[in-house]
Amino acid sequence: FFFTPFFSRSILLYSFFYLLSLCWSAVGHSQDAEPNRVLLVTIHHLLYPITVEVLHQVFSPHEFVENIVTFQKSAGSQALIQYQSGQSAVQARNALQGRNIYDGCCHLDIQFSNLSELQVNYNNERSRDFTNPSLPSDQTSTSSLPGYGDAGGLYALQPPGSGAVAFPQMGNAAAIAAAFGGGLPPGISGTNDKCTILVSNLDPDKVDEDKLFNLFSVYGNIVRIKLLRNKPDHALIQMADGFQAELAVHFLKGAQLFGKRVEVNFSKHPNITSAPVTHEYSGSNLNRFNRNLVKNYRYCCAPTKMIHLSTLPQDITEEDIVAQLEEHGAIVSTKLFEANGKKQALVLFENEEQATEALVCKYASSIDGSVIRISFSQLQSI
Repeated sequence: FFFTPFFSRSILLYSFFYLLSLCWSAVGHSQDAEPNRVLLVTIHHLLYPITVEVLHQVFSPHEFVENIVTFQKSAGSQALIQYQSGQSAVQARNALQGRNIYDGCCHLDIQFSNLSELQVNYNNERSRDFTNPSLPSDQTSTSSLPGYGDAGGLYALQPPGSGAVAFPQMGNAAAIAAAFGGGLPPGISGTNDKCTILVSNLDPDKVDEDKLFNLFSVYGNIVRIKLLRNKPDHALIQMADGFQAELAVHFLKGAQLFGKRVEVNFSKHPNITSAPVTHEYSGSNLNRFNRNLVKNYRYCCAPTKMIHLSTLPQDITEEDIVAQLEEHGAIVSTKLFEANGKKQALVLFENEEQATEALVCKYASSIDGSVIRISFSQLQSI
């Protein structure tokens, strides 16, 4: 080396230090990318509120999220996201690093945490243990992220600098983006503009307008329902918008109800004309999407064996719940828990048809003066 010409030595020195810097960079990168099931997420350019629910919808498409904890640091708004495995965390980081939750803002900077496990003591706006819904809510806590009121007009998860691709024809795009993490469920286009649904192969002796309302309101607000007198096993259901109608058609097509496989399709009629033979529901406070849009969109799924009950009396027992629902099928297990200071329950039936019948017949029924709400739960076991 020392006997080479000066110019050649300069080139060799430069090459040596350049290669050394590459080695150090590679080492640092390798350490940073060491698989860890806990991700540290920093949210930059925060213009809209990012809650635990929003984060769950963004990160849950990349395998099951166990825990989320949010907090404030000098770096800004941050969160810790715990997956079941390091591989899931790696996949989520690769898919979401550098992207925006909403168009042009809420930019995600994701690194691996040096923690291997999170301890969550409360299920509230700041933290959530999705494996243990019975944790207390710690009523004195407040959200760690600021709220900015209505965030209408938000869009799907977008790469930085990309054009905004709004969910077409949606007046509630903010709730849809937050609920589905920027990606619609498989099979949902988000472009349907037909609001009226034709339902057939019903049992006319067991189905009425209110029972249809109880089932279809899982997927959106109901405007009106009409049973067809010349075809007693047919009904028309008008929903608030095309997206909600598409959710209902997608998730309920072929569902079992009272021993029949229900057919659900879009109707050729754009709406249902008000008449004495139609039932009006547009002003009903039992419509689920009058409030809590994000939560209710998140509940949208095909009928499951598990139902979730809320707005229960504080002194209710599991025996009371079984007595209320057992006529609809064999109950495998039940679980009472408290969330945000309110009693809730999970009930597991032997099959989806039994759970569907319980929801259809007992949504908005009364237990000791409390009007109970029921939805399908996507949990596999209690």
